[in-house]
Amino acid sequence: MNRLKARIALLLALAFVIVGPAAAQSGELVILDTNDSHGTILPVDGAGGLAERASFVKAIRDEYPDALLLDSGDVNTGSALSGMFAGEIDIKAYNMMGYDAVAFGNHEFDRPLSTLKAQMRRASFPFLAANVRYVKGGYLGKPYVVRECGALRVGIFGLTTRRTAEIANPDPSLAFADEIASAREAVEALRGKEGCNVVIALTHLGLVEEAPGHVTSIKLAEAVEGIDLILDGHSHTYMERPQEVAGTRIVSAGEFGKYVGEGIMRVEDGKVQSFDWKPIAIGGKNAPASVPDPAVARMIAPYRAKADRALSETIAKATGEFDFGDRLSRKRELALGDLVADGSLWYVRTVLGKKADFAFANGGSIRAGLPAGSVSGERLATALPFDNWICVATLKGSEVTRLFEYVASIRQGSGGWAQVSGEVRYAIDYSQGPDRGKLVGLTIDGKPVDPEARYTFVTNDYLMAGGDGYAILKGATEGWNAQVTYRDAIIAYARAKKALTPATDGRITVLGGMPLE
Repeated sequence: MNRLKARIALLLALAFVIVGPAAAQSGELVILDTNDSHGTILPVDGAGGLAERASFVKAIRDEYPDALLLDSGDVNTGSALSGMFAGEIDIKAYNMMGYDAVAFGNHEFDRPLSTLKAQMRRASFPFLAANVRYVKGGYLGKPYVVRECGALRVGIFGLTTRRTAEIANPDPSLAFADEIASAREAVEALRGKEGCNVVIALTHLGLVEEAPGHVTSIKLAEAVEGIDLILDGHSHTYMERPQEVAGTRIVSAGEFGKYVGEGIMRVEDGKVQSFDWKPIAIGGKNAPASVPDPAVARMIAPYRAKADRALSETIAKATGEFDFGDRLSRKRELALGDLVADGSLWYVRTVLGKKADFAFANGGSIRAGLPAGSVSGERLATALPFDNWICVATLKGSEVTRLFEYVASIRQGSGGWAQVSGEVRYAIDYSQGPDRGKLVGLTIDGKPVDPEARYTFVTNDYLMAGGDGYAILKGATEGWNAQVTYRDAIIAYARAKKALTPATDGRITVLGGMPLE
């Protein structure tokens, strides 16, 4: 009997050594990661594309069947094709590629919660966020998942920036908990109860601090032990190699599906020994052309055909011609400029439900007029051909005055010459010639600008980055990218208005300057 007990004890000990604690496992783990796709279904200038991405993923998984495929969020909001079908194409493509998990990004909360839930039901992968819960209890998605990859047991948890409550439109039934506390709880569960050898954080936090109190992935790594790898999204950061912070590796693969991160993690006795990672270009100028996956391309084709038909449909009627003349959007108040500025402000206020005081855009972003009669999406796309994103940010009143002093100083006829929404009134005095004007009588909502007040404005990402000399915007605070193009926002505005009347109202007065015939 004693011999039997001894034998059983030996077998149990051997089992402990063979199966063992999580820390005893070794192996290699291949990880593919994407982030901030923003509905980029088709290649842009030859780069990206879901079918093209699928070909790359298939080639890697043919060689490494256990390779993880992960996405750090913002699958939604971007192209008209994706938006028209509420992300259905994107989710189907992600299913076909076999994603293991996707983090909630802030733009997953742009539409009603019912839309996101429909996407979650359609998805064959889990949406992750350890800090997104219902106010009454329970997670919206899953806090984490565990995957067996060869000898390794891998825990993956998600985090979504709390700024989502400010920069998106989440349902009031949801709450966004503290990222650091939620991460500690998830790591403890994965390392302890779940017995994971490797812990990966799939974070939609970003690497750039956008506002006071914003928890970035760098701050997360500094504050939370036990995370081997952070796959970051939100700031659209392109990295050429991993960044190591407090022993945690951090990577981010750019934006719009232009790159897929490819990494190999080597683990010995439960400890990560190395992580080799690089972004792989999916097509583009400096990469070989990507061959689309036939199955994914076939899936996309009927949606694309339907979208093309929709763009040719009439979305509004113009009661008269919206004249463009000789690039008049760069020289004076223009009816089409009023439409663009007013429409962008309407979109932020009405569709996104966010506060904003005024809007402005560079006249050079407008490239054609609109004829009287039927206005199609294609017509508006011709007038607004650039993929400029709508951005929202805040300036002090004193800085707003400086902004419009700069606007007045722009040479008349230059692309940076501004078109503004109806809340703004000012004059530009060109008595000294069209090369440099002087600002006269600026008001917002009929009142002089209060130098100590704070004003929230709407513009585009090109100007926010300092384009056309708008360096003052780099100092703006509380900024966020709505991830919808001016074109798509104005199409939505025109559709809502139904009738578009070309008229100006004196919001910009030009004194002197060049002849405008």
